[in-house]
Amino acid sequence: MKMLRLAPVVLSAVALPLAWGVYAPIPEQEQGKAFVVTLRAGLSHDSNIFGAATGAIDSTVYSFAPSLKFNSSVTDQTFVSASYRLTLDNFEDRPGDKTLDSHNLDLRVAHAFSQTANIDLSNAYTVAKNPESLLAGIPLNTDQSYKRNQFDGQLTGNLTERTSLTGKARFTNYDYDDATLGASIDRNENLIGLAATHTLLPELKLNAEVRRQEVDYRTGGATKDKESNFLIGGFDYSVARKFTASGRLGYEWRQRSGAPDEDAPYIEVSGKYDYAERSYLTGGFVHTLEEASDVARFTDTRVNRFFVNLQHSLSPLFVLSGSLTYEPSTLQGRGLQADIDERTTRFGLGLTYLPNRHWSISGTFDSDRVSSDLASREMSRRRYGVNAAFSF
Repeated sequence: MKMLRLAPVVLSAVALPLAWGVYAPIPEQEQGKAFVVTLRAGLSHDSNIFGAATGAIDSTVYSFAPSLKFNSSVTDQTFVSASYRLTLDNFEDRPGDKTLDSHNLDLRVAHAFSQTANIDLSNAYTVAKNPESLLAGIPLNTDQSYKRNQFDGQLTGNLTERTSLTGKARFTNYDYDDATLGASIDRNENLIGLAATHTLLPELKLNAEVRRQEVDYRTGGATKDKESNFLIGGFDYSVARKFTASGRLGYEWRQRSGAPDEDAPYIEVSGKYDYAERSYLTGGFVHTLEEASDVARFTDTRVNRFFVNLQHSLSPLFVLSGSLTYEPSTLQGRGLQADIDERTTRFGLGLTYLPNRHWSISGTFDSDRVSSDLASREMSRRRYGVNAAFSF
């Protein structure tokens, strides 16, 4: 978790299922405005700037992150959102370049054709020079900066009064700056799916979905590419006014290039409890297959991910937020390479002061730890700092 990630959750837009208005909630700071400018500056300390297993380099980091966001109801049925954020990080003790510039550009268009049919398109382009999550097992002091583009599309329409059909697509491209690292893990991940949702009760919806995923590496794909087919069923349940739960259970049939095929269960369970105003607790579990950072020795990673997120309003002026993720996983060996067990723990804590609708001041702490059967993949990283943001 990066320093800026724990800036108040109450300022973040949350995408919800589209209805007639096709709008996601707009943060308080942005309501009634087409353009919002945010200026953020911070000071932090990073104990392991490259995520190295040994010989960690620590540094004080000075950050400045201006952003511009545009929200507009183009018509009664069309909503458009666009945002750009520049992040400048200056490291006191980083070998090589000491000032890194990262960029985030997000676009979204949502349109309701009718009360029962809508489309939602979004694209997120990231240039990450100071990655938030570093890769385990990368050689000491390797540049892990990358470019990523992700396009998401969703088209929904009703088949009957109580049954809807949704087509989904996600296309993601990874491009790492380091030539050696890029030759190993640069790839495209494409996912398409078709889901049916039936409202059994006002508070209970049942889901059925088929998905197809393709992972195409730009170098050495004949030994690394994968194709997967999923069959998934599940539910979304409003247990009570303040508690919602959802679950997905399915199966994945994965075909690997240059390695044996594998079948695996897919599990996704989550819940949210809104126990007070501006206060909630979320948690869940995911079991799935994901890409490994060392594709020369491992085909992929079987991940079990447990997560908990908390936001608690201490008072009208102070908000406490925190998150904990625990991932016991197994890297599945390629050829004669044995499987490797690994445990990743990520913890983040933040306290935000909101004196008015324009200002926010946060103190944050983040800790990442990887414990692995391979000593070269172990990693410990801690970051703590303060930052302030002004929006107008």
